Amino acid sequence: SWLLDTEKHCREADASVHGGLGPFGLVVLASDNMDEHTTVHFRVYKSEQKYMALLCSDLRRSSLRPGLYTPAYGGFFEYDLEKEKKISLRTLIDRSAVESFGGGGRACIMARVYPAAVVDGATHMYAFNNGSSTVKVSQLKAWSMTRAQVNVRKG
Repeated sequence: SWLLDTEKHCREADASVHGGLGPFGLVVLASDNMDEHTTVHFRVYKSEQKYMALLCSDLRRSSLRPGLYTPAYGGFFEYDLEKEKKISLRTLIDRSAVESFGGGGRACIMARVYPAAVVDGATHMYAFNNGSSTVKVSQLKAWSMTRAQVNVRKG
């Protein structure tokens, strides 16, 4: 039944609930005092014969603005821990979007967020592991995009 309600599972077993292999992932668009932040994280579970990875994007603390819909989203995918050894996570972040691709695109979550900290330009990103198993970040890349330049033709 936990495979059927991934959002509930991501709410109940959020990034602060310690586990074995996970939760581990990123905290993005975080304010200086962490009052606002969005977590994108994995948990790995062993079912009868295989492993399942759960990708969660938790928006519940993404904004201090009142009246916003801030759920927790999730998606499971099969994961061969013995063979694959790594789980990829690609997260694209801008002022109001957090789009994550886990396991090479086997789980995809797009979410809109509206943190007040973005207006101030004071957001941070952190990697974390709240599981009891060691997780190694073998590669972490971040890019900043420049503003788009629009050419306007007069005449």
